[in-house]
Amino acid sequence: LIERLTKINIAQNESNAAVTLKLISAALENYAKDNLGAYPVNFSLLAQTKLPYLDKDYLAKSPLKGYNYSCLRLEPSCYNCSASPTRCKLTGNTVYTITTGGSLISEICERKE
Repeated sequence: LIERLTKINIAQNESNAAVTLKLISAALENYAKDNLGAYPVNFSLLAQTKLPYLDKDYLAKSPLKGYNYSCLRLEPSCYNCSASPTRCKLTGNTVYTITTGGSLISEICERKE
């Protein structure tokens, strides 16, 4: 029973992480459309504008539902954001990365414990 519940929890966490990264990407792309093609250099700007692109700063609120969110590269010309399980194989099995233009990549996380 515990194993089954863990699998269900992992599946929900992974689905949420992929959707959240797509939401982050859409916000970054919309910000760039409104700002002469430039992405923000500070992620928190997406939630701080008069009409916010995001409902909250997902990086500052991380971890969320078993995943840590980060943007390792956030420059006016490009971005690279990721979602990694807080505990590989326990809160998620997959690391997701989304890059400029909304390309979502997934890979199996490696146990580091």
